[in-house]
Amino acid sequence: MIDPKTPKLLYGGDYNPDQWPRDIWEEDMRLFKLAGIDVVTLNVFAWALNQPSEDVYDFGWLDEAMDLCERNGIRVCLATGTAAHPAWMATRYPDVLSVDFEGRKRKFGQRHNSCPNSPAYRRFAAELVRKTAERYRNHPALAVWHANNEMGCQCYCDTCEREFRSWLKRRYGTLDALNRAWNTRFWGHTFYDWDEIVLPNLLSEHMNRNRPEQTAFQGITIDYYRFNSESVLACYKLEYDILKAATPRIPVTTNLHGHGTYKPLDYFEWGQHCDIVAWDNYPAYDTPTATTAFRLDLMRGLRNGQPFMLMEQTPSQQNWQPYNSLKRPGVMRLWSYQAVARGADTVMFFQLRRSVGACEKFHGAVIEHAGHEHTRVFRECAELGEELTKLGDAFLDSRLEAKAAIVFDWENWWAVEASSGPSDALRYVDEVQKYYDAFFENRIQVDIVNAEADFDGYDLIVAPVLYMIKPGVAERIERFVRKGGTFVTTFFSGIANETDLVTTGGYPGELRPLLGLWAEEIDALFPDQRNRMLVEMDGMQASYECGILCDLIHTEGAEALACYGDDFYRGMPCLTRNAFGQGHAWYVATSPEPAFLRDFVKKLCDDHRIRPVLAEAPAGVEATCRTKGGMSYTFLLNHNDEAVSVRMEKGGKRELLTGRELPETFELPAKGVMIVERPREENAPCS
Repeated sequence: MIDPKTPKLLYGGDYNPDQWPRDIWEEDMRLFKLAGIDVVTLNVFAWALNQPSEDVYDFGWLDEAMDLCERNGIRVCLATGTAAHPAWMATRYPDVLSVDFEGRKRKFGQRHNSCPNSPAYRRFAAELVRKTAERYRNHPALAVWHANNEMGCQCYCDTCEREFRSWLKRRYGTLDALNRAWNTRFWGHTFYDWDEIVLPNLLSEHMNRNRPEQTAFQGITIDYYRFNSESVLACYKLEYDILKAATPRIPVTTNLHGHGTYKPLDYFEWGQHCDIVAWDNYPAYDTPTATTAFRLDLMRGLRNGQPFMLMEQTPSQQNWQPYNSLKRPGVMRLWSYQAVARGADTVMFFQLRRSVGACEKFHGAVIEHAGHEHTRVFRECAELGEELTKLGDAFLDSRLEAKAAIVFDWENWWAVEASSGPSDALRYVDEVQKYYDAFFENRIQVDIVNAEADFDGYDLIVAPVLYMIKPGVAERIERFVRKGGTFVTTFFSGIANETDLVTTGGYPGELRPLLGLWAEEIDALFPDQRNRMLVEMDGMQASYECGILCDLIHTEGAEALACYGDDFYRGMPCLTRNAFGQGHAWYVATSPEPAFLRDFVKKLCDDHRIRPVLAEAPAGVEATCRTKGGMSYTFLLNHNDEAVSVRMEKGGKRELLTGRELPETFELPAKGVMIVERPREENAPCS
């Protein structure tokens, strides 16, 4: 439980009383109570206010705000305030200012522009966090620590360059080892002194301002990505250690970027250092439902299935997208429950009161510029707050169970898109999303794991475009399959090692014995080109379109279950299955259309008796299941603009939000949500 003093899903969000006169504060408390808000995030961007000069600290406003929250029964997610350094620091200590990808040194402005390796930044941040922790460690309103905010900065300054060299010395030990790992004899790059190494950016190894990931030396760039992710993580861990020393029992987190798939930071590594993962969810009006679901499942996967915090979402509209449309009536509630359905144990907003100036003044809020409760947005927020209060702790700390997992790996992502070919159309996240969509459309729960995850407990592992095979990964996959598991990978897999050196002897490298094939060539199709997959397996005969890349493969024991229909490699295999131990390894040699993936995933799950959460449902109905003790909680979410009929087998079904018993077939309203509670049967699906 995130906060033992609040045995329910925490409900609230970012609150900035420091931006408002004191007479507004009491009115906010009245409105919070009307909305059912029981947690606020304070102090996110208040460094300049709390430390007006190098030797002066002033927490007076924060003392008042903390005490006011306590008097009104509101818990506090207390931020450390280190997300934006003060102007005086940038002036007196210019090493805190970062240098961008093009080699330009920043001036003071915006946020997230602090060099993560700046000695001055780390020194002042540590001291601020220490003073904050000491001051509020025993405050009765404190529920959660919130370090920094949406951390992430790629810096290319001289300090980072020196630290990069030190990092490389620790990683490789000798220049000979580094030169081998990076293949530096290519283009005469051999290094004879550590000081000869420079950071890879647009002034050195990168070649295209419009495609910044394209680099002449992938090994150097991937190592920089690792170094930078670790550097930013070190800033978070600096704060974490101070906070845990002061308050061992208070959870510490930081809110991860609203993209979810935020490329610069390896969130699987970050997740291991957060007591609870927190995420900011900002889909656009037209973001596909499955895209948001994938990010939510990813957040749950960062700490091995543990519930997470929905730290931010907008109650109405964003301010920073090209077209910031309103959330239509019912959508805020629907999307809030989508997060809960996939593992969130909080529902929180940015922001609680809409600011009057600067770039977020048109970002939605529970309390709009009108300043009162008589708005559509406030009414919807209050209704949701009332529902969450009634739900109490019914499914708090419950888990989603899955027998299938998709591998999503940050280092592999970096390597795939740093590659100089074979196709600009190859986007790692997009390929993973395609396979996720197939599980989503079949309403089958799936975990998101990285390549170092424990595969025990799963029956099916899908690893799209597993280009980089890190040490030990191939052996662990082989053990999984040998014991009876099914493994699926795709084109452009098994190509290179962790430093992006190609594994010679034939693709897919270390995966070749497991897959029972080798790939001779890789054809890159133009955007308007398509080939066909002619599938014949288990009584299934069909033709599907495919594109992007086509591997030209030869079987070495694997069974060919589909072949290409066009071009000079017509008739060559494009889908194979290889028996290995007690299990099977599949290879999909191209990027198929969604219809194939939907049918393919259904077949694989049927083979393993992996059941959908809901056997039958109209399109646009999302279904998940959380379990706790002897109970299961099936979430039904209707993303359609009209009501639909839903059928659930078996009796004993109680709908939590209304308290009514449900018949076998019932109506789910447009944009509606139902949470179906019933006793959990041993080893039985929720449906």
